[in-house]
Order: sequence, then C-alpha cells, then structure tokens
Amino acid sequence: MSSIFSKIINGEIPCYKIAENDRYFAFLDINPLSEGHTLVVPKEETDYLFDLEDNLLADMMVFAKKIALAQKKVIDCKRVGVAVLGLEVPHAHIHLIPLQNETDINFSKPKLKYTPEEFKAIADKIVSEL
Repeated sequence: MSSIFSKIINGEIPCYKIAENDRYFAFLDINPLSEGHTLVVPKEETDYLFDLEDNLLADMMVFAKKIALAQKKVIDCKRVGVAVLGLEVPHAHIHLIPLQNETDINFSKPKLKYTPEEFKAIADKIVSEL
C-alpha cells in the first residue's frame, strides 16, 4: 500500500510543493512547527531513512540543502534545523524547520495553523528563492 507521501508525490493528495526532481520531492508540512516547515522525501518508497542506498541518502541531503538555503533567505529565522523522526509515516523523510531557538523543533508543542492562502504564500516565498 502506498504511503501518504507517495500519494502526494503522485498527485493523488494535494500539497504545497516546494521542489521536485527525478528522485526527490519537497513540500510544506501541513502541521508545521514553524513557518516554512518543509518535508523532503525520496520518491522511492523506503520506510526508514537509513535503509536508503548511500548515494540516494547523500544526494537527498544536497537536495535538502538547497531548500534550507532558500528558507533561510525568506523566512525570519536564525537557522534551519534538520530532524529525522520517521515514526509518523512509513516513508523516509526529513524535516527542515526554520528556527529562532531550540524549542522551535519540539514536536510535542502545538502545531501552527495556516489558511490555504497562507500556506500558498509561504510556499511561493520559498520557491521564489530556488
């Protein structure tokens, strides 16, 4: 059965896409910890990040770096944090989270709520820097 991320990649579920190439896909997290919180996933459906082939994992980080640099330019943040949990969806992924302080990456805190228009505006800002 396809993961929710595979359904997003295949266009079966809508998303706020940030970037895509032949191997990776990035989109805004719909339950963000901070403005611009983005998920980066390989198109290959693999459950655990560290089960990815070495070159796929390494290239995924390079793909993520481009997005993080764009986030840093357009989102008011000190840094962009990277988190790997992998428990909530059985599809390898990393979180890119714009941070002001360390508590911004606490996954137990309440998630932000945005309207579809706000999500689109955030995505457009990031995409404009890629």
